[in-house]
Amino acid sequence: MENYVDIFKVLANQTRIDMLMWLKNPMDHFEKPTAHLSKNISEKGGVCVGDIQEKANMSQSTVSHYLSMMQKVGLLESERHGKWTYYRRNEEIIQQIAAFIQEEL
Repeated sequence: MENYVDIFKVLANQTRIDMLMWLKNPMDHFEKPTAHLSKNISEKGGVCVGDIQEKANMSQSTVSHYLSMMQKVGLLESERHGKWTYYRRNEEIIQQIAAFIQEEL
């Protein structure tokens, strides 16, 4: 697990928190069927970075930077298929953070 301080720094931004919330239930937040990684390709699923960018209404470079930050501290996983990158939450790490907050803070 990454340093908790680094994780909390990444979470200290409303847009990044929004992205994590959208990815918790992607079918509720991304309407285009092409936004979702086909379950035939990966059982884990994921959402295309372009669709996250569209929903966030931010530049591609900013969204890519945010997603990279979240992936670096373990909050997200990514999977590349051709020229497309799909992101999903790393539920194991998120549960560890929740347990840390509940038990230690």
